[in-house]
Amino acid sequence: MADANGEAEKDKNKFADSSQLNAPDAAARQNDKKDEALEALNAQWHKVRSRLRAELGEATFNSWFKLLEVAGAQKGRVVLHVPTRFVRSWIEAHYLTRIRDHWKAEDASVRRIDIELQPEWVPSEKKPEIREQKAVAPRRAAAPPQPRAPLPDMPEPIGRDDLGAPLDPRFTFDNFIVGKSNELAHAAAHRLAEGDGVAFNPLFLYGGVGLGKTHLMHAIAWEIRRRTPERTVLYLSAEKFMYQFIRALRFKDTVAFKQQFREVDVLMIDDIQFIAGKDSTQEEFFHTFNALTDHNRQVIVSADRSPTDLEGIEERIRSRLGWGLVADIHPTDYELRLGILQAKAESLSRRTDGSADGARIPQPVLEFLAQRIVTNIRELEGALNRVIAYASFVGRPVTLEMAQDVLRDLLRASDRRVTIDEIQRRVAEYFNVKMGDMLSARRARSVARPRQIAMYLSKQLTTRSLPEIGRKFGGRDHTTVIHAVRKIEQLREEDPALDEDVDLLRRMLEN
Repeated sequence: MADANGEAEKDKNKFADSSQLNAPDAAARQNDKKDEALEALNAQWHKVRSRLRAELGEATFNSWFKLLEVAGAQKGRVVLHVPTRFVRSWIEAHYLTRIRDHWKAEDASVRRIDIELQPEWVPSEKKPEIREQKAVAPRRAAAPPQPRAPLPDMPEPIGRDDLGAPLDPRFTFDNFIVGKSNELAHAAAHRLAEGDGVAFNPLFLYGGVGLGKTHLMHAIAWEIRRRTPERTVLYLSAEKFMYQFIRALRFKDTVAFKQQFREVDVLMIDDIQFIAGKDSTQEEFFHTFNALTDHNRQVIVSADRSPTDLEGIEERIRSRLGWGLVADIHPTDYELRLGILQAKAESLSRRTDGSADGARIPQPVLEFLAQRIVTNIRELEGALNRVIAYASFVGRPVTLEMAQDVLRDLLRASDRRVTIDEIQRRVAEYFNVKMGDMLSARRARSVARPRQIAMYLSKQLTTRSLPEIGRKFGGRDHTTVIHAVRKIEQLREEDPALDEDVDLLRRMLEN
């Protein structure tokens, strides 16, 4: 019996030894299975990425999907990792269904795709390489290394504080003078700055140079910051937007660029016409615009012409810019120019401590400037600054004669400027038609052709906008003016006689 028990004990120990020997093999086989599963998953992801790249294009793919990495899969659920919440939200909102559909085409068991945040994520091409450190003999302490000088033309990546342009403290609603030419734009800007919700999106301000578009945009930003300082307001020119986009491309940091611009509450872009013909910048602005408006964020844009007249801008962008409220700022009238000069003169005649300055501007001088300088507000304020500076430097009181002498060159240039009324009168006399016919709806060639020539010359010789030119010709639409300008340009190339007529009229008006 004892021998039998001994044999049984030996068999038991032998079995135990065998189990212990086989345990590492089982664990290795389990790890091999996991590696095979992950390898198969990565192979599927590679095919899905290829399909997404072909469907969406290289630029979109690199912006959003290049950062995705496979984390694992279980029971029909695939988990992908992304580095930021912004990327996760954007992919979930716009591309999650596409990813799932493409993955199901590779593996029918996949029913769900989850995007999870991995804060410590580092792109594989930037992961630090781990090397074995060799023991070395101690050396004498050396002086700390001097920082390397930056490479030429390689600026540091832009931070959030560097994105926007600084706001001018002078440009507020308090010192914006309102008149008939800008009352709609001012009311819209004020309403938008006061309200918590989005009243109209986008707000599009347009008008000629120096009429107050930038002033209104700065005023909106200041008022929003004063009322709701927790809201993020970003103001910059279209040129700077383009520059920073190119910079992001250069540093291969477009995701950070997108995140910075699309997380603001209010985006204000000045002079959008400067991205005309810049296809890549327009593409990025288009997606930024959509991302902000989709999340009820406010967009404010300015330009020198209406959205429909922005040549070189994609149709889809022009269409979206006209979605909200389009406010035209017309050239100033006499009353508005006088009001601006009076407010400016009062502010300039005060010292910083509140005491009165010696440079008081008589009312006749202000009226004279408002009557003679009609181009834009900047030129008007510049003329007033010159008069006040001259009086201060030479110690002379401001008089009408002194103002005329100081502004001799500016007044001569203003005198040479041609008006639409003068163009209409000269063209009517030259072609022997009545002024009433120039403004009428008659379409006879004997009337229509001189009218088109007058519109063409108005566009060439004045700074008036297309809508204003149309209004001066019997309330016509700006598209009629565009057609007239293009028609005359075409005829000048085809008809030498008409080209000579137009050239003669131009010389008569300019002299």
